[in-house]
Amino acid sequence: MNWGFITANETIQFLISAEHLKHLGIAVGILLVFLLFRKLFTKYIFALLLKISRKTKHPLLPNVLLAFEKPVQWFFIIIGVYAAILSYPYLDHQNELFLKLYRAFVIYLISWGLFNLASSSSMLFRRINERTSIKIDEILIPFLSRAVQFLVVAISTTIILEVLGYQISGLIAGLGVGGLAFSLAAKDALANLFGGVVIITEKPFTINDWILTPSVEGTVEDITFRSTKIRTFAQAVVTVPNATLANESITNWSKMGKRQITFNLRLTYDTPRHKIEAVVAQIEDMLKHHDGIHQETIFVSFDQYKENGLDIFLYFFTKTTDWGAYLKTRENVNLRILEILEHENVSIAIPSRRLFVDQDTSSVPTLSERENQDP
Repeated sequence: MNWGFITANETIQFLISAEHLKHLGIAVGILLVFLLFRKLFTKYIFALLLKISRKTKHPLLPNVLLAFEKPVQWFFIIIGVYAAILSYPYLDHQNELFLKLYRAFVIYLISWGLFNLASSSSMLFRRINERTSIKIDEILIPFLSRAVQFLVVAISTTIILEVLGYQISGLIAGLGVGGLAFSLAAKDALANLFGGVVIITEKPFTINDWILTPSVEGTVEDITFRSTKIRTFAQAVVTVPNATLANESITNWSKMGKRQITFNLRLTYDTPRHKIEAVVAQIEDMLKHHDGIHQETIFVSFDQYKENGLDIFLYFFTKTTDWGAYLKTRENVNLRILEILEHENVSIAIPSRRLFVDQDTSSVPTLSERENQDP
């Protein structure tokens, strides 16, 4: 039908004609059938495939299915729309714009699935660490995952623009002209990006490390192009820009090979010399035979005379760096020291003051004598 030379009355008559309603009903029916297929696929077929993939004990297959779940559902809708339009004879099926949009949507759905898969690609990198001799640092895994996502977006955008007829070379040239303005506007983002590169190359920490900086203390959870996420011991997540973190001093407590314990044990001044020697010797022997104490450096010595007592200096390290295990080892050492002190009948000095009162009052005048002396 030539739509350019018909009146409004003819248009209405055509729209309500039996022939048009038949073709329109067929098109709508085809679309509804594909919508039904989409629902059945999601509820039964996809669930069955996911169950089978999980039984294979290969972690990549479930991730691939979950990544493409939504794109496949939308693919049914696009196929349904395409089939419905093809069954409707009153449209130009060879329209160039229609074909371009259809191809662009298909490319978008494929890119969507790949983008979702890239977000879980950290699992793939970990599998590479486990199965091959290629070792990827934990801190690189989320960074590489986001780099893959960026590549997927960049490549898919380029392909879609090419399909729609845009000249990518002209767009790139335009970006080159505006590159200076863009770099000035995005200087903070670029600084954070280079800060992330510095962190990754120098590796002052990795994922799950306990770090301390002037800004924050906690466990590293994630690193992106812009920032690093650190979970504090109060369970709050602090996001620190990479540029800030790269320029700060970073103490990595997780890199400790052993954990220090040092304190002074103060005994009372009435402790005999042989008791002090016995306590020092027994504490040192206990530490040298303790399973949780690192044997490389152990110092126990009578150190100083203090105003409240005699100080024994202790300096040693635990084998574990885990906070909970460290506290347990320290508690056990303290209890054994108390046992040694009880066995030797030695007391720990408590800060106190002694007041000495002169009991000789013979030279002190009485009240009556002071009254007689007053003029």
